[in-house]
Amino acid sequence: MALYWFLMKMKRREMPEAVLFVDDEEHILNAVERLFVDSDIRILKAINGEDAIKLMKSQDVAVLVSDNMMPGMKGTTLLSKAKGISPDTVRILMTAYADLPTAIDAINRCEVFRFVVKPWENDVLIKVVEDSINRYKLIHSLREADEATLLSLAQTIELKDPYTRGHCDRVAGYALMIADALDLPEETKVQIKYGSWLHDCGKIGVPEEILRNGGSLNEEEWEIIKNHPVWGADVARQAHLSEVVVNIILYHHERYDGKGYPSGIKDKDIPLEARIVAVADTYDALTTDRPYSKAYSMEKAIDILESMKGENLDPEVMEVFLSLLKVSERPVVR
Repeated sequence: MALYWFLMKMKRREMPEAVLFVDDEEHILNAVERLFVDSDIRILKAINGEDAIKLMKSQDVAVLVSDNMMPGMKGTTLLSKAKGISPDTVRILMTAYADLPTAIDAINRCEVFRFVVKPWENDVLIKVVEDSINRYKLIHSLREADEATLLSLAQTIELKDPYTRGHCDRVAGYALMIADALDLPEETKVQIKYGSWLHDCGKIGVPEEILRNGGSLNEEEWEIIKNHPVWGADVARQAHLSEVVVNIILYHHERYDGKGYPSGIKDKDIPLEARIVAVADTYDALTTDRPYSKAYSMEKAIDILESMKGENLDPEVMEVFLSLLKVSERPVVR
């Protein structure tokens, strides 16, 4: 809710966002309309892909929710076309249990933000739509944001996961220490700071129950987690943020040995700025409490980082950071 109110405050014009539902069964559309009757969301309806495209060409649509198996144009085709018509529109696929592989494939190809299984649970559908509207607002907010607003926005996104409170600012501090030691240009440092603040902005699309899960994730949950860098980078591109910021968001979970995600690139193919933030991100994760582990001491964290050189993390960047850690009992995060 904190993110919702922040984005509402950022929005300059008070006009209810439109959510377009597309389904060839009218009773489904009527059920959806009743579900949102008490909300401030403007519901649009279409019974096929052609009608949906006409609506999207005539007015702004924040969120498009489409059934997949429809006569004529399938939902996946509609969502692909919608991306070209209105890139900012957040796309959601509705699918039956038997069609889950199609939904997951669509997510992995970046055509959709989330999928909803039919028959849906009302609370789940409402939450997915709310998250999608927030993502739409996030794109527009980032386009207009100054530095203070970027940090405030990143901190607000962190509220989805109480274990990461302060994480984005600490990561920025550690990353800038490395950037200083590498004598990178000042403008690059500024973009590293912004990328560090926003590196997890894609988590706006990850349900809280997954973020706060202290146990093992199932395959579907893990697929959702692995997509947060892609979702975040997509938001950054749509908001016209710099290539450095996009690269940090997209590649901060890649591994030096090529076993990371989402792309599995390795070594120097991973942009330097992302390799820097990966080291900073890992150190902060090791030294703070998480649902799956307690914080390690600085000494133990350094030992673990040493074991990750050349596998998870860039050995050269790691050596720079370790040398900085070893000259100070506790590094100053700015």
